[in-house]
Formats: sequence, C-alpha cells, structure tokens
Amino acid sequence: MSGAITVRHNLSAHRYEAVVDGHLSVCEYEDAAGSRVFTHTLVPPELRGRGIAEQLVRTALAEARAAGLKVVPACSYVARFIERHGEYRDLLAE
Repeated sequence: MSGAITVRHNLSAHRYEAVVDGHLSVCEYEDAAGSRVFTHTLVPPELRGRGIAEQLVRTALAEARAAGLKVVPACSYVARFIERHGEYRDLLAE
C-alpha cells in the first residue's frame, strides 16, 4: 500500500469508506435520537493489519464528536477501540 488512507463519509449509505488497493473497507452506522450506533466494521482479509479499521473508526468518532452525537458501539471492533483509547469514552451513550 502506498500513501495515506483516505476515509470518505458516505452519508446516503450511512457509512465511512476507504478504498485501498481496489478493495472497499467500511464502518457502518445508524443514527437514532442524538446517538450514532456503529453497527459493523469490515476490512477485507487481504488488507488487515494495515490500520485501515483504526482510521475508519477514528474519523467516524471525530465526526460524531464534532456533531455533538453520543456513540453506541454495537460493533465489537468499535467497542474494543473505545476501551483501548480512553479519549473517546466521553462519547459513549449512557
């Protein structure tokens, strides 16, 4: 892989996307009552270990924060990410 990972917010599909080496990786969500529920993060097997999921989730959480939304980590990757990165714990919906 060459260069930085570019993450795009696809509003109509309710997901964050990164295309790397011709493969699509996504972090999907649903919005509900002032919260953003992260439902699924997928990186194709051939791209794993490159930090793509981390970049997707960092971008998604930063945008949720900027929009004043609370976060529900229904996706296990997002839940583990927030556990490991305490600076995002304040985003968790109660």
